[in-house]
Amino acid sequence: MTAIRRAWTREELLLALRLYHRTPFGQQHRTHPPIVALAERLGRTPGSIAMKLNNFTSLDPAERARGVVGLSGASQLDRAVWGEFEERPLDLVDEMEATAEAREIEPPADEIPAGPSEATGIVRVRRHQRFFRRVVLSSYGQRCCLTGNPFPALLRASHILPWAASESERVNPRNGLCLNALHDAAFDRGLITFDEATRLVLSPALRDATTLDTLRENFQLLEGSPLRAPEKNLPDPALLEWHREKVFVG
Repeated sequence: MTAIRRAWTREELLLALRLYHRTPFGQQHRTHPPIVALAERLGRTPGSIAMKLNNFTSLDPAERARGVVGLSGASQLDRAVWGEFEERPLDLVDEMEATAEAREIEPPADEIPAGPSEATGIVRVRRHQRFFRRVVLSSYGQRCCLTGNPFPALLRASHILPWAASESERVNPRNGLCLNALHDAAFDRGLITFDEATRLVLSPALRDATTLDTLRENFQLLEGSPLRAPEKNLPDPALLEWHREKVFVG
């Protein structure tokens, strides 16, 4: 007897897209634990989840730019959901995270009572922040892209274009770097940046502070070191250029 194929719902696609952004191409297979876990929650096979992630790969211009093709069977609904993420990312991330919360796939953003617009806005912002952090840290293998520090409590999902500078880039995975807390603070204040080859550049203030051992160890000795490339969501060169021109204290 032939099995009846069950059409994908919008909610299922939102959860698959959410997982797609966290999953490097090399892990988009049926034995990857998060894929297995989502399959169990949706009552689908791990192979179908993996296939859907690879369908999304075919729609991802950043993946195509680095030669990753994916599968060619993306449906009309796949394309529509992907287009929504590109056109109104904040709304779609809020919907993705809310769907995950409703299905108890992830803990809720925070225990904030629904109702007042301010509380609703706080929940929305925290969903955006949660999505961005988890995507960025997953892309970099849970390690600082400069030092390799793997300690979760010391890792930050650093915005290249700051949160306040552009709403449309707040949840863009390519607007993120995984940095430890010290280098995140330095990056945020323009004391470090990355050149066109993604090598670390120091501000004169840091480069000249040679009397402090801690600065030599954490900055001078790393100058010129290349940023460790993520497994997915390569940082956008245009955003790094913006940081060099608008934030970096040269």
